[in-house]
Amino acid sequence: MKRRRTALLSLPALLATALTALPSAPAGAEETEQVRNGTFDTTTDPWWTTPNVTAGLSDGRLCADVPGGTTNRWDAAVGQNDITLVKGESYRFSFSATGTPAGHVVRAIVGLSVEPYDTYHEVTPQLSVSGDTYSYTFTSPVDTDRGQVGFQLGGSADAWRFCMDDVSLLGGVAPEPYEPDTGPRVRVNQVAYLPAGPKNATLVTDATAKLPWELKNSGGTVVARGTTVPRGLDASSGQNVHSIDFGAYRKKGSGLTLVADGETSRPFDIDASAYERLRIDSAKYYYTQRSGIAIRDDLRPGYGRPAGHVGVAPNKGDTDVPCQPGVCEYSLDVSGGWYDAGDHGKYVVNGGISTWELLSTYERALHARTGDAGKLGDGTLDIPESGNRVPDLLDEARWELDFLLRMQVPDGKPLAGMAHHKMHDEQWTGLPLLPSDDPQKRELHPPSTAATLNLAATAAQAARLYRPYDKAFAGRALAAARKAWSAALAHPDRYASENDGIGGGAYPDRDVADDFYWAAAELYLSTGERQFREYVLKSPVHGADLFQPLGFDWARTGAAGRLDLATVPNKLPGRDEVRQSVVKGADRYLATLKAHPYGMPYAPDGNVYDWGSSHQVLNIAVVLATAYDITGASKYRDGALQSMDYILGRNALNISYVTGYGEVSAQNQHSRWYARQLDPNQPNPPKGTLAGGPNSSIQDPYAQSKLQGCVGQFCYIDDIQSWSTNEHTINWNAALTRMASFVADQG
Repeated sequence: MKRRRTALLSLPALLATALTALPSAPAGAEETEQVRNGTFDTTTDPWWTTPNVTAGLSDGRLCADVPGGTTNRWDAAVGQNDITLVKGESYRFSFSATGTPAGHVVRAIVGLSVEPYDTYHEVTPQLSVSGDTYSYTFTSPVDTDRGQVGFQLGGSADAWRFCMDDVSLLGGVAPEPYEPDTGPRVRVNQVAYLPAGPKNATLVTDATAKLPWELKNSGGTVVARGTTVPRGLDASSGQNVHSIDFGAYRKKGSGLTLVADGETSRPFDIDASAYERLRIDSAKYYYTQRSGIAIRDDLRPGYGRPAGHVGVAPNKGDTDVPCQPGVCEYSLDVSGGWYDAGDHGKYVVNGGISTWELLSTYERALHARTGDAGKLGDGTLDIPESGNRVPDLLDEARWELDFLLRMQVPDGKPLAGMAHHKMHDEQWTGLPLLPSDDPQKRELHPPSTAATLNLAATAAQAARLYRPYDKAFAGRALAAARKAWSAALAHPDRYASENDGIGGGAYPDRDVADDFYWAAAELYLSTGERQFREYVLKSPVHGADLFQPLGFDWARTGAAGRLDLATVPNKLPGRDEVRQSVVKGADRYLATLKAHPYGMPYAPDGNVYDWGSSHQVLNIAVVLATAYDITGASKYRDGALQSMDYILGRNALNISYVTGYGEVSAQNQHSRWYARQLDPNQPNPPKGTLAGGPNSSIQDPYAQSKLQGCVGQFCYIDDIQSWSTNEHTINWNAALTRMASFVADQG
């Protein structure tokens, strides 16, 4: 998830095959042209091509014959290196281009010509269809004299001809501020409110006095009226806002709108059925994330693809993966599992929290008063295992659990019983790239205490949930959990390196007290044994306040143990205090929600939104939902329901962060195989995919070029290049699955 990079041109050969080379252009002048010979009057110098492309002059243009049969955009390219870029300076990137036959897509980029091949700006016009002249403005996030302008032309089954002229990268132009289209100033949950649930909206306005509002049905008839409540300046957005409460209206309907201050909201429903769909779609997400199996198009129309990383060329495969040099002297079959996010890596730490949250979604359905385990039962998710008399959600989680078990160091080897932290490509790959087309060497990374405890916790949880369906697997999972626990006790300080971020995310975690607590809790819940009970009771985490402003995630797992100790039946001494600690945490989140002008329980210090903030909002909502399950108090239920409003459109950007839900939703999450923004032959992410959401640190170059100085909720852009604000990940969708299921149960 973190520290992802995408290759501009992923093979050194693409950088070395220049037609000629000239000294770099000077930097710093106003309106300075950085491209040399962009008009091709007498020569193609200093432009280069990849070896498989033949280029030359034709009627004052550079024309290139592009071979068919290539897989990736960067497999065939034309470009120019040694481009100078100045940090903070704005550039106009323009060119004219045609393709014969019409309809081919070119990936035009400005980026870094050397590792890590960062992309600072890219566009993907469809040539001779979307017009022949293109112009774009962006701001450079770096100082470099190793920049590159490139036109990536590969990925076509058939040969074609590409011609370009008037290529320009003009520095010193006036910047074009990025102004997101936020639509109407009335912000609502664009999907649905429950008939008997809270119904709140936000109005962005300069008005300081109360304003009238009207609720209209799909036919335009006013069905409710009221006045807004001025809330003043919202620090998380920099906007002056009012609140609207129309919860007194309880009649079901579709296509309703709110009207206030001359603005009409995007439409929404009052009905629970949308959440039944979201419960299923958010869980269906995992099938198309599977590694090691062909995705069937009949089960996911439009998303069928060959199996990834099964050893079929160009894949190296995951069935016999060696360690990084110097890490170990064996290889493991670590096939299967879920691809972690938009790349092809697989990680135990993030896989652990993701699996726990899916399993806990099912476990809640077994024990909560409003739960219904049949809603995610056999046949509900349309996966290959449907019909085997095992709940589909358990079948899906099993795909990842089997991978996690394979990551355990075998008996007789150094650090036996521990789990390798992660496995992924040796180097970063570019976009788009189907898993089956990934040519990179795969490697196991060193075992870590955090990964080992993630394995112990999830395998222990699996032991109790799979016992009614597969006793042998349940027994194997428990044995692996015990072995992992013992190995972690023997090696309590094996930490993943924060610098191990080439080819995959680092996922460093040097505080594993919470992981020990979580693992001990799950082992106690599944065995009732004294050793695990005593570890839980003596752990400093047991009495700590685990419900902080950022919620919980893969690096803060203590809450996972606490929530399960509070809700899964057990005889832990002092369990009432455990349950009360959850309620107290929920009370603080509820107070935050009530004070927030956008009605959300998330208010990080300084309004500095964290990576994956959308799932943090959802995990805070999980705490509120758990408090409701414990107490039955409707205020916690209402708080959990209201938290979903932010995710589904009641936010400063007026966007639903869930693909396919709401009139305007995230469509272009960073992904190598849901890359329609770059390749019209690929799909967008499937319905029910959660986007990471605002991230104040905007680590990726594209977001840096657009969002400098952004405030809180505005630190997001729905672009495939923005891996720091707009990725999708298995742990983020797990939080969505859990909350969608809870909300559906309240309908």
